[in-house]
Amino acid sequence: MPTPATAVLVHLRRARDLMDSRYAEPLDLTALAAEAGFSRYHFAREFKAAYGEPPGTYLSRRRVERAKDLLGAANLTVTEICALVGFSSLGSFSARFTELVGCPPTEYRRRVVAEGGPPMVPGCFVMAWSRPAIQEKPNPPRTP
Repeated sequence: MPTPATAVLVHLRRARDLMDSRYAEPLDLTALAAEAGFSRYHFAREFKAAYGEPPGTYLSRRRVERAKDLLGAANLTVTEICALVGFSSLGSFSARFTELVGCPPTEYRRRVVAEGGPPMVPGCFVMAWSRPAIQEKPNPPRTP
């Protein structure tokens, strides 16, 4: 029989997995709490107790981690990367990035390129990868 603390972690992990997989989407506290099956405030308290940081901080850190990957590997502008990882404001993206990484996004990219990072992937490929696939509807069977 799982302990109460373990049962809470199972629910919190659902919300954390949602943030990890859909970090680029606009996720708010209400949606995350619903995924965990808690009220907003209970979820925020339990998440911080379990993971050491509030859900919003975790989500923005996850977005910055993905932005670092893109800055080092994709030929996209900082503004395009900001939007791709889920930030709605270039200013808040740059401030959070600088806070977590220690330098602005453009400086980070310059350093990675100077160190001989991987060749840049053209931005059009990255944009196509991040776009949802279009699924064609099958044609209905024809009756003679």
